[in-house]
Amino acid sequence: MAALRAVLGSRGAPALRPPPGQSRGAAGGLLQLLGRWLNNMEVAVAWGERLQRQRLQRRNAYCGFLRDTYGDNVAAAAFTLSLGGRVRFEGQEHWMQPEGRWHPEVLRLRDVPVVAVDLSGCPLTYSGLDNLVPLTQLQHLDLSGCPHLDDWALGRLHVFGDSLQELSVSRCPRITERGLATLHHLQLLRRLDVAGVRVPSPGLVHILLEEMLPGCQVLGLDLGDSVKMGTPMPPGRGQSPP
Repeated sequence: MAALRAVLGSRGAPALRPPPGQSRGAAGGLLQLLGRWLNNMEVAVAWGERLQRQRLQRRNAYCGFLRDTYGDNVAAAAFTLSLGGRVRFEGQEHWMQPEGRWHPEVLRLRDVPVVAVDLSGCPLTYSGLDNLVPLTQLQHLDLSGCPHLDDWALGRLHVFGDSLQELSVSRCPRITERGLATLHHLQLLRRLDVAGVRVPSPGLVHILLEEMLPGCQVLGLDLGDSVKMGTPMPPGRGQSPP
């Protein structure tokens, strides 16, 4: 028997293997440790993202108490200042900027309409617009560089159709031509800045915006881009009709 074992061993008899699923030695322990670490990392990342969403929701919460107590203009101003933006009331030449999360002058102007809001670069969301849409005399709105502003949020701006004259949505990464198409309600616009908005044919979109908003100066889209990209120009815009 001993000789048989010696012969089998010399001919390369297969070594015994551990059952499937059973780790083997230090390598198996390292793999288990790495697996637990990766799982913990996924849990930590998911938890961090959840906390960020909750914080964003809180910052964009509806200021119902302020609106019921002090009116639409105070609520809108307080919300804008809390996000780090600026606000200007009718008759003011200077912009009111946040002092912490509040500005003492807001309550003194409770009966004065807000005419300008600058939320450029602020974490404004679709739900956060609840605090602005009641404004009836808003003339200037700067939403440039807002990372969470999308086409759906842009569609809510139609409520400012009777007052808004200047609008900037430049450098908003989530806005497309679909959102820009919803701006046709803003017939009083005299200046629209859409620089950095990603559209498939900037020149053509520029032309369509001008036709949609007569009398409005459209900034940030190059008319020549349509020709460069091979998009046909409408008759009367540098191209003869067939």
